[in-house]
Amino acid sequence: MTFSAGRKPLEIKTMRRIDAIAIMVAFFGFGGFAFWMFRAYGFDTTNAGVWSQVVLVGVLIAWISTYVFRAVTQTMTYNQQLDDYKKAVLAKRLEEMSPEERNILLAEVEAENQLVRQVQPIDQKAVKDE
Repeated sequence: MTFSAGRKPLEIKTMRRIDAIAIMVAFFGFGGFAFWMFRAYGFDTTNAGVWSQVVLVGVLIAWISTYVFRAVTQTMTYNQQLDDYKKAVLAKRLEEMSPEERNILLAEVEAENQLVRQVQPIDQKAVKDE
């Protein structure tokens, strides 16, 4: 599925059920591989099992931390899609405006920018006085 957000197309990849199953099998396969590697290095069965679980839990915590980081910084796929959608809608609405409507909108934006420029020196002066 391709979603165009103004300038560049964005390729959206969705996870299918088979992808989730493949990740699960790979995860447990990695655990089994870690177990046999510990056994090959001379660990007994109990210690190899414990240390392979430690490795698996460490990998799982690292993986979850990437999710938490993306959720906190709002760089998850949903947030990016929503931002791209909003930009595309605004661009489409701007294209559909008549030249008179665009000029009115630009005048309003310029008036707001001038108001912000007038307020900022006052705020900066107040901060310096404190």
